[in-house]
Amino acid sequence: MLTGDERRKALIQVLENSTKAVSGTDLAKQFEVSRQVIVQDIALLRATNKNILSTNKGYVLFRENEKEQKAKRIVRVQHSDEDILKEFQCVVDYGARVLDVVVEHELYGQISVDLLIQSRQDAANFVEQLRSCKTKPLNVLTNGIHYHTIEADSEQILDAVTEALRTAGFLAD
Repeated sequence: MLTGDERRKALIQVLENSTKAVSGTDLAKQFEVSRQVIVQDIALLRATNKNILSTNKGYVLFRENEKEQKAKRIVRVQHSDEDILKEFQCVVDYGARVLDVVVEHELYGQISVDLLIQSRQDAANFVEQLRSCKTKPLNVLTNGIHYHTIEADSEQILDAVTEALRTAGFLAD
């Protein structure tokens, strides 16, 4: 059995070596601890400036060198629940990624959730999870208006994504 420090070092290695999000359940099984221990380990690692994102697919280590090389843009969008998949496809079809969703709630302020949608499969999985959980997306709190941080390899890609969202009627004024 690993000590807490050893487990956290090993946890960082798992995230560094992973090409996709790793679920808390999978990490708990791998390290033979409860999922709650993993949640606590992640909190402790974040407190030491490890940039670990929690997504609906699991944990991802956000690497600083990758972050600096990418172009980012925040877009304000509005659409119905039925158009979530189409909205994501407008982004990923150009090779860009949806990093998060943010809503501005009049009582709670800004609510932000990491998404990391980077492929049509990620988009389809998100929409399927939304349906199977029988829940509503955050934009239900704001009449469909929400923001996404979009990341791509260049400003030109972001321009193409913005135009695709505009053409689809998703950009909000």
